[in-house]
Amino acid sequence: MLVGVPKEIKNHEYRVGLTPSAVKEFVSHGHQVIVETNAGSAIGFDNEQYINAGAQIIETPEEIFAKAEMIVKVKEPQPNECQMLSEGQTLYTYLHLAPDPVQTELLVASGATCIAYETVTDHKNSLPLLAPMSEVAGRMSIQAGAHFLEKAHGGSGTLLGGVPGVAPGRVLIIGGGVVGTNAAKMALGLGADVTILDRSLPRLRDIDDIFAGQVKTVYSTVDAIENYSSKADLVVGAVLIPGAAAPKLLTREHIKNMKEGAVLVDVAIDQGGCFETSKATTHQDPVYIVDGVVHYCVANMPGGVARTSTMALNNATLPFGLALANKGPKQAMLDDPHLLNGLNVHKGKVTYKAVVDALGQQLNLEYVDAREALAL
Repeated sequence: MLVGVPKEIKNHEYRVGLTPSAVKEFVSHGHQVIVETNAGSAIGFDNEQYINAGAQIIETPEEIFAKAEMIVKVKEPQPNECQMLSEGQTLYTYLHLAPDPVQTELLVASGATCIAYETVTDHKNSLPLLAPMSEVAGRMSIQAGAHFLEKAHGGSGTLLGGVPGVAPGRVLIIGGGVVGTNAAKMALGLGADVTILDRSLPRLRDIDDIFAGQVKTVYSTVDAIENYSSKADLVVGAVLIPGAAAPKLLTREHIKNMKEGAVLVDVAIDQGGCFETSKATTHQDPVYIVDGVVHYCVANMPGGVARTSTMALNNATLPFGLALANKGPKQAMLDDPHLLNGLNVHKGKVTYKAVVDALGQQLNLEYVDAREALAL
């Protein structure tokens, strides 16, 4: 198979779909890889490394999209990239379609086979291709929150760890999954007072065991969110419904009742955000203020530590990517129900129900079962 790796073009996005090491794996399995020039140079993967790994360097994204049978990316394709896709091509990347009608409509129109990292599952019914970026984003959420709590950046001037004689800052984490757990590790490491809200009692028990009681665990209700958010210096939104739009758990009224200069970090912004006042921001312009509360809603947080993120992501995506190339996309997905769960769009049909639930009425979409779509 001819595999293409274009350079990412989203604002301050320096990650790359395949590292030179991953390219070498594809080549060792008999595949050809073409990489856009300087696709990984910003994070230390130069053209020479890709050539040494067996890739061919291509000058333009148009040539990548015109030649490749499978496009491997990191972030969702931008409109001009969607328009370069064609029927019979496979796109393998993060998509986050539920809050993005423009991208969904363009991918449907392309006729391409579009596999979303964030909905591929494993035998534990977890999300192995989302997990590494959730780990990164969870850890980054605390360092970003701590930074913007500084008075010069619009925050209240609170040091999360406090000092002897001064109480530490209060961190509220809504959601106890991969993001929430990693955020808690970082917040505890800084010496903050940490509370996690979640609606799964088994998960709260696990968190209590993991942190040996150092983290407060509270069952998530409307009352608990209202109570704990009003006292928090930093709130991290870490909720996820796979492939679906994030629920709005923190309302405008909750935010009005928060401390002046408190910080919100919405890690769920890729799926539309879990705070009512959230809107996507970029690394170039990461924050805005609503009702005196600083909002950090960067839609590609792990892109800020692009080298670490790229290597972590490739570790997870490589086995599935090789299966797609070795067997062909259709057979690979029919052989592996977990990879099949990653199929979101195929030949103009939307095959992931949460996307249709979110956008079906707006775009006049009908859900088609993934196996049925592959049989078309």
